[in-house]
Amino acid sequence: MNTTGNVDPWGITTLDLFELLEDAVQTDQSWAVATVVAVDGSAYRRPGAKMLFGPDGSAFGGITAGCLEGPLADVASEVRRTDESELVTFDLTSDDDGWGLGLGCEGVVDILVEPITGSWHAPVQAYHQGESIALVTVIDDTASVPVGARASLTADEEPLETDDSSLPSSVLEAVAERAGELAAAGRSETVTVTTEDESVDLFVDGIEPIDRLLIFGGQPDSRPVARLAREVGLQVTVATARGGQADPDAFPNADRVVATHPTELEELVDDRTSVVIMSHNFVDDQLALETLLETDVPFIGLMGPRERFQQLREGLEDEGVTLSPTDRERIATPVGLDIGGGESVEIALSIVGEVVAASNGRDGGRLRDREGPIHDRVQSHPE
Repeated sequence: MNTTGNVDPWGITTLDLFELLEDAVQTDQSWAVATVVAVDGSAYRRPGAKMLFGPDGSAFGGITAGCLEGPLADVASEVRRTDESELVTFDLTSDDDGWGLGLGCEGVVDILVEPITGSWHAPVQAYHQGESIALVTVIDDTASVPVGARASLTADEEPLETDDSSLPSSVLEAVAERAGELAAAGRSETVTVTTEDESVDLFVDGIEPIDRLLIFGGQPDSRPVARLAREVGLQVTVATARGGQADPDAFPNADRVVATHPTELEELVDDRTSVVIMSHNFVDDQLALETLLETDVPFIGLMGPRERFQQLREGLEDEGVTLSPTDRERIATPVGLDIGGGESVEIALSIVGEVVAASNGRDGGRLRDREGPIHDRVQSHPE
């Protein structure tokens, strides 16, 4: 796991969690994974949220605000001992929920706790390779197919070549279309399918690949941006046109640090890569922007005042490059949210905050001004 210093295991990101999953799949030791599969009402995390439990009792990730982790650890210990998956329901709407928690929250949460086996190899590999998939898992303990039986499907409704499916073909065919839709959307929900023999409840977990951030610039103000971006779960690349600045030791939180010419940045990006241009060199920034406009990157943030960007636009126009409406929409300059403050870490927080908001289709406004629930409500608890 690419972390430095003291990291709170409860607060690890999805990227960190999948790196741990990759290690767990390859080890002979017994691990367990807990996944939120259904929620009625409000809950801390949505379907698809995960938590890992190690062979030594350690826990990584948070699927509640801390209130269910104790009971979940007990379930995970039993799952690791028996090597059998278990679906548990926590009714947090009353003080008498059978778990002795007395939380008085407003949701009913179903959580699948399962041993980590080779069936996780395919989804972990797809996640790191940038492929959207749906992990289809049986959660119905009344079906003839055991809880935890699964298959992995692409957004094109095709099974992964590396997947060792334990689902009957009839179930797989019945769920394939919906699984493809959820894989493409990166959404997760419970689905009931009916075959000639029976009805089966499935959890279809749409797993999106890694979101990436490319920082173009190796000046000191890039360092807190790299650190905060990695801490929120972005895979971070720092690229600089100055070879002497491409020092991995200066960016210990980055996944990679490279020296490259600004006209070659297209080799470092894809359609899941946000970019922040902050080299503070006008010529390099203009070349970088011109290069990135020819790619499918969804977000391009530029450091500097509006007057500087106007000069960049004029320079591009002199080169015959005119910004399209799509280009103007994906370019953010000055980059960052309006949070005030001028400390370097505050500026970095502002930048990373906008990157995260944009990747989630939000504008970064205050939650108190948002009408309705802050998350889309899900009514996915199977009857």
